[in-house]
Amino acid sequence: MAEKFLVTSQGSIGRRHLANLRALRPQATIAVLRTQAAAGQPCLPGVDLQFYSLAEALAFAPDAAIVASPANVHLALATALVEHGIPVLVEKPLADSTEGLRAFAELVDARKVKTGVGYNLRFLPSLVRARALLQEGAIGRVLSVRAEVGQYLPDWRPGSNYSESVSAQKKLGGGALLELSHELDYLLWIFGAPDTVAAKGGRIGDLEIDVEDMVELCLEYREPRRLVNVHLDFLQRAVHRSCRFIGTDGTLVWNALGDRLELYRAATGQWEQLHYPLADRNQMYLEELEEFLRPSALDGSTITTVAQGLDVMAVIDAARTSMQTQQTVKVDHHGRF
Repeated sequence: MAEKFLVTSQGSIGRRHLANLRALRPQATIAVLRTQAAAGQPCLPGVDLQFYSLAEALAFAPDAAIVASPANVHLALATALVEHGIPVLVEKPLADSTEGLRAFAELVDARKVKTGVGYNLRFLPSLVRARALLQEGAIGRVLSVRAEVGQYLPDWRPGSNYSESVSAQKKLGGGALLELSHELDYLLWIFGAPDTVAAKGGRIGDLEIDVEDMVELCLEYREPRRLVNVHLDFLQRAVHRSCRFIGTDGTLVWNALGDRLELYRAATGQWEQLHYPLADRNQMYLEELEEFLRPSALDGSTITTVAQGLDVMAVIDAARTSMQTQQTVKVDHHGRF
């Protein structure tokens, strides 16, 4: 019997997952849940069936599902799917706040349903190598980290009105903290969850949005002692994504756009240039999807687990509280990285 899959929403990330599913499983029956579309609209290319209610989608009984809807409905959709025993990959972030997430994590554990969060940077070869070098002690004990990501929001999706995008709207789970949470996921993937967060930010630029367009976070680790600074923005005109790791025995610089690492070893006093070119950025999404579709459990896999996705959201909630109170906030995390 042919496999059956469900994709919720047909925004940009939903269409990407749909195309990748079709490429990896050409004989599968693929359905799309479009709760915001009018009934009777023609199916998009690559879609076999189209549903307009969650009840219809659940009755379809897919072998697995991808939740690619706006973040504000991630939790409700994922909960319904898991309750019906359907494995689910939730696009990042796991939700738009931590409310209800602990109960969801407990549900996933109790039902033993394969559930992951789509942070695709974990499949970028240059970042994978950077993490391995840090774990090998290439620069000794890491004392300080400076991560930065930024891109001018109107340039994200040429031809569309940025102010109508999910990224620009609070009600849909937009804002720099959620949309650019890849940085928080990979930092927690490398170092685990921090003890405290101090953050400043909000609407700094002139974009017509009702969410934060820039945030500066300081994540503090007590054991071992470490400070991690993170910059997120929707404003800089030159696209940028990088991270600098400063250790007792050297420095490691990750250039995500150039797929390049620069490694300085104090023992030699020399810089090494390491290149990990990725010709097609879609390869990250394909590998993520392939890993999710394997019959094995997610334990020990590269994909972000629900508990890890919850920890990312705990940092985001702490950052929000910190921005509101102007105080350092303790992170309430699972500690499962």
